[in-house]
Amino acid sequence: MNLSRRQLLGAGALISAGLLADRAAASVGLGAQPNVQARAMAALQTHAAHIPHRDVVGIVDFSQPSRVPRFHLVDMASGRTSTMLVAHGSGSDPANSGWLERFSNQPGSNASCNGSFVTGETYCGKHGRSRKLIGLDPMNSMAESRAIVIHQAGYVSDDMAREHGRVGRSQGCFAVSARDIDEVLTRLGPGRLLYAAK
Repeated sequence: MNLSRRQLLGAGALISAGLLADRAAASVGLGAQPNVQARAMAALQTHAAHIPHRDVVGIVDFSQPSRVPRFHLVDMASGRTSTMLVAHGSGSDPANSGWLERFSNQPGSNASCNGSFVTGETYCGKHGRSRKLIGLDPMNSMAESRAIVIHQAGYVSDDMAREHGRVGRSQGCFAVSARDIDEVLTRLGPGRLLYAAK
């Protein structure tokens, strides 16, 4: 079988992405639960055509309570990870326990949705600098129209996590602290994978 240069380059890119994904998944420092890590790496492969940049991957492990850092930024080359607090939606945690109970893709649910997202452009909205997200799976296909984004919020902080045993809740957005927003927006720029699961 004869392959064109473009096909060879494409195959090489997919193989490289797979090797990097395996390397990152094998790293002991990822922080997310192993099954969530594995699903994130599989999502990177599944949605390869929609994820042009694979240097950094965001993984949100909603199996953990909101009082612990559960937003992981993974450097795919080195496997090094930085972690931070992130809120889930009030519709996902009606009792405000700090634990995500359910996901929803429905407008008006104020719930977090799960699955694979590709990061979009940065914009300045009511929460300051924020990043758009486009859902890539049936369970988060409404994310863009619901305005599910990454933004900063005063109700996400180490102090709140210590004092209340949880951080505040969003309306479904991935809300991080004011201290962490610049790192998230810089490292998880447009065209990268954000994967959320429980």
